[in-house]
Amino acid sequence: MSAARPLTTLRTLAAVAALPLLLTACGYGADSSDDDKQAEVAADAKKLSVDEVKIGYFPNLTHATALVGVQEGLFQKELGGTTIKPSTFNAGPSEIEALNSGSIDIGWIGPSPAINGYTKAAGKNLRIISGSASGGVKLVVNPEKIKSLKDVKGKKIATPQHGNTQDVALLNWISEQGWKVDAESGKGDVSVVRTDNKITPDAYKSGSIDGAWVPEPTASKLVAEGGKVLLDEADLWPDKKFVITNIIVRQEFLKEHPDVVEAVLRGSVKTNEWINANPDKAKASANKALEELSGKALPAEVIDPAWKSITFLDDPLAATLDSEAEHAVKAGLLEVPDLKGIYDLTPLNKVLKADGKDEVDDAGLGVK
Repeated sequence: MSAARPLTTLRTLAAVAALPLLLTACGYGADSSDDDKQAEVAADAKKLSVDEVKIGYFPNLTHATALVGVQEGLFQKELGGTTIKPSTFNAGPSEIEALNSGSIDIGWIGPSPAINGYTKAAGKNLRIISGSASGGVKLVVNPEKIKSLKDVKGKKIATPQHGNTQDVALLNWISEQGWKVDAESGKGDVSVVRTDNKITPDAYKSGSIDGAWVPEPTASKLVAEGGKVLLDEADLWPDKKFVITNIIVRQEFLKEHPDVVEAVLRGSVKTNEWINANPDKAKASANKALEELSGKALPAEVIDPAWKSITFLDDPLAATLDSEAEHAVKAGLLEVPDLKGIYDLTPLNKVLKADGKDEVDDAGLGVK
């Protein structure tokens, strides 16, 4: 059963000219903010074709490549005298808007905002240039009310946002059970309750929801409150992999500053390599970055299981993005999109080849 991974918002979010998450993703929070941390540049470091590169990402574990790469100076090392300027966002639409306006050049973002941003601009504003993370999404339920998958019927299940990646995934899964739900209202055999990730744990504690289909670390926060993981979305995908975070770039920036894009991609590849070789150090680094951004680190009972459920990789898992689009269309949240050209993996494959790594595939969705 090939679950879904929605495009972050279609009609409703489409109007915003972007989409969400969170991550995210995705979607932990609200407004964007400039990160006070700006890496120091050696006085004799050679600049690339631009003085500064502006990157954006979410303060989420699924965006840990960016969190750790900035925290450990791995991006700055590759950029030399070109300064990296980070900004953080809490919703896909705001990051897409920042990309469109030129406020950022490169961003880490979930599949739905990327798809929506690409289709709304008729393929003219962004390209996906790399993958970053897979997994980290779970259905967590109240074990007193829901003991098996069939018990989900008739219950109230939260997702981060109408039309977001997890929302579409849940709607697709519900459909595969043979149940009916109106995608717009969320009413039907299952009540889909769109709830911001920041307040989902409190909603769970109060009993206003019976469970949630959410990304990390929200899923592990619910488990810490007594919830039980009923389903890991990875189990619904071939090889247990599906894209949760991509790297996108402004097409104009890619055209004018390919050397800078390649440097950021080298930093991303080296960061993922370091994360996978040093999981405990990387986890601590990501948590330190989160503490600096939010003022509070994640407790061990939350970050430990959350970290284990996320895979950091360079492959964008393009075939799963295409499937996610199909799931959103099936749910009635998206018109059939033309995604050909959404990927340009040439810079990434150049970096991977130079590093002795296997090149990655765009599933036929690369630049024409």
